Amino acid sequence: MKEVIIIGSGVAGLASAIRMAVRGFTVTVFEANAYFGGKLTEIMVGDYRFDAGPSLYTMPQYQEELFQLAGKRFQDYCPYVKLDPITHYFYEDGTRLWAHGESDAFAQEVEDKLGVSKTTVALHLKKSAKIYDLTSNIFLNQSLHKFRHYKPWDLLRAGANLGSLDLFRSMHEANQQQLKEPRAVQLFDRFATYNGSNPYEAPATLNIIPHLEHNIGAYFPLNGMHAITKSMYQLAQELSVQFRFNEKVEEIILQQHRAVGVRTALGEYRSDFVISNMDVVPTYRKLLPNVKAPEKTLSQPRSSSALIFYWGVKKSFPQLHIHNIFFSQDYHKEFSILFGKSTLPEDMTIYVNISSKMLPSDAPEGCENWFVMVNAPNDQGQDWDTLIPAARKHILTKLERMLGESVKEHIEAEDILEPRSIQSKTSSFLGALYGSSSNNKFAAFLRHANFSNTIKGLYFCGGSVHPGGGIPLCMLSAKIVDDLIPA
Repeated sequence: MKEVIIIGSGVAGLASAIRMAVRGFTVTVFEANAYFGGKLTEIMVGDYRFDAGPSLYTMPQYQEELFQLAGKRFQDYCPYVKLDPITHYFYEDGTRLWAHGESDAFAQEVEDKLGVSKTTVALHLKKSAKIYDLTSNIFLNQSLHKFRHYKPWDLLRAGANLGSLDLFRSMHEANQQQLKEPRAVQLFDRFATYNGSNPYEAPATLNIIPHLEHNIGAYFPLNGMHAITKSMYQLAQELSVQFRFNEKVEEIILQQHRAVGVRTALGEYRSDFVISNMDVVPTYRKLLPNVKAPEKTLSQPRSSSALIFYWGVKKSFPQLHIHNIFFSQDYHKEFSILFGKSTLPEDMTIYVNISSKMLPSDAPEGCENWFVMVNAPNDQGQDWDTLIPAARKHILTKLERMLGESVKEHIEAEDILEPRSIQSKTSSFLGALYGSSSNNKFAAFLRHANFSNTIKGLYFCGGSVHPGGGIPLCMLSAKIVDDLIPA
């Protein structure tokens, strides 16, 4: 029986473990932390439970497919519901808009609140769906780096519809031309942040993202987001996957340009294949110190990071929903400061996630658990100890002004996650949440492949490699690796 070692137990590492076990491999997962899940874990702050990282759930069919491979039903392990509404948007001019779960209702809300015709919004979402249809088989569902995977029909369709892919405009330019109304443009520009990019630089092809949320749908696991990785961990255990927690891999062992195992402080472990779910940069820098690294790939600009405040709030705010967005007044200025000056602006777009709206046990009765996040530059040595308290002050001032009531006086518990701690806890290089950014039209092709060109038996999954970051793409990276590893 062949053996595979997986480095890291994030979403992609867990998915890879399940796929390999289903195929009959003996699977061992090494995890430097005491817990599984990577960014998709949970924390307790006093009496409040928080999903530590990703909070919006799309494309659950990828988990469904994974469990089906093992003859199981994902819903039996992790029941979930479709959200309606999805998000409550707050603008500085007092406008409040509900992003409904059904695309027609959402389009009508945009017409009613922002004055953009329902037909225009529907056409914009239709175009988003077309981009997905043209690109998913080529860019998402298979390796970009194996020519044998390309199907002539998919290439012909994409080539014949090259203009529809919108490679040569930025997201903002495309949204501006189609929607025109500044608040509507800002709403759709926001989707660039779903993979840590700048809407004023990222190609309009990324307008694929609204399709996933507004045409297909957004969901909520009834036991919280961490239930996704809990369910995957449970299934992996049922499939006899072995987990070695608190055992950091120090080196990938090579013999004649082949990965044959790993070394930790406790010893050496041999295998037929090695899959790294660790960020690709530290994989090379730390685990493959004597290997010539693909410097052009590793030097690509990194995505944004995040500054997150976990607040236990001893009050209920009925005007808030599970997902809430408080927009900045000047979006272009905000991103110019984030990506151009690599610091935090005073006026930031604020995301407030309150899972206790759906899962009351996440907070004491009459209280709420606020996951408050703003986009942040990746860590380049900024003075975070000065920036973070200043940002906290600006965030509270903005929230209290836009809500018309005090927030600060009701915070009774707090924790913070920021670029430095994101890097230390998850090995994400520079604290970048999504690996390299997508701020140029060739970004998809510049991500590291899911395999090594120079080391046989070494594969890569997770948000820092193809096809990208976020739960759905991490799931797909595991599927791609599954397709690449021979029987």
